[in-house]
Amino acid sequence: MHMRNLGATGLGVSEIGYGAWGIGADMWKGAQDDESLEALRRYLALGGNFIDTAMGYGNGHSERLVGQAARDYPGTIVATKISPKNGQWPAQPGVPAGEAFPAEHVIAMTEASLERLGLPRIDVQQFHVWNDSWLGQGDWQHAVTQLKRDGKIGHFGVSINDHQPNNAVKAVEAGVVDTVQVIYNVFDQSPQDRLLDACLAGGVGVIVRVALDEGSLTGNITAGTEFPEGDWRNRYFGGNRKAELQPRLRAIESDLGINSSQLAETSLRYVLSHRAVSTVIVGMRSVRNVERNVAIADGQGLSADDVARLYAHRWDRNWYQAAEENQSSKQAD
Repeated sequence: MHMRNLGATGLGVSEIGYGAWGIGADMWKGAQDDESLEALRRYLALGGNFIDTAMGYGNGHSERLVGQAARDYPGTIVATKISPKNGQWPAQPGVPAGEAFPAEHVIAMTEASLERLGLPRIDVQQFHVWNDSWLGQGDWQHAVTQLKRDGKIGHFGVSINDHQPNNAVKAVEAGVVDTVQVIYNVFDQSPQDRLLDACLAGGVGVIVRVALDEGSLTGNITAGTEFPEGDWRNRYFGGNRKAELQPRLRAIESDLGINSSQLAETSLRYVLSHRAVSTVIVGMRSVRNVERNVAIADGQGLSADDVARLYAHRWDRNWYQAAEENQSSKQAD
């Protein structure tokens, strides 16, 4: 599996990472622990080495599963995230850093994650929300320094609020983060505006999430797709969004001369075509999905012509923010 540098951390990470939100078995329904562990172990056996999880994924359940698999494969790079103490998702403007990530919270939650993972160190510890106004505020930086000094974390990063890539540019330029995690895909190309160039200049690793737009860009979601009761995608794809999506997908297929079965690979290769990207974390709850996705980690992006064609398919919208506004369909909560 092709490896890339995780910024200036000195870590080499596989192009395709394992995104462990879905195996937390809370917001994504249908996950079974035995199947999740089988998929995790298959990913590691095939040469994948980067797993991203969070304390908030199933109230630590995802971390426990990740730890089980990672302990069997020395050298696995594990990244996790600390939920904000104030429970605000995303971080709201004007809220002080001390309300979200006071030092004692950062240290206590890191120690709790270490216990669930069963590992001596977290390779990349991240804040699960971020606001650039927190630079120079509060005592969170002291906590990060202490955790690094004590060997409990190797590196520190932030997971940027949904569709707000510019809200971490100052943190990158100030040199307070080793990595950033950001939404980046064919539809949401906004990280290309400023963030990715800033990361290249600053030697900051880029962890891409939602490269398949929560499943939109797999080609598997049709106007009639239904999700299990309680699955959060009922909100994300609420109202008429599934129907609204279809002509966008057909336009991509037409412009690139591909069919629906090629959408996922094309979308992942699009993100990997940007040299600032270190790894793309993909949710893979089955061995079949693992084997299909890791095959893409071959160091080959899209041609420059195809990348340029996809620029025209930028679609600026925030279906997270408006998820509660479209409750009218039979799938909505």
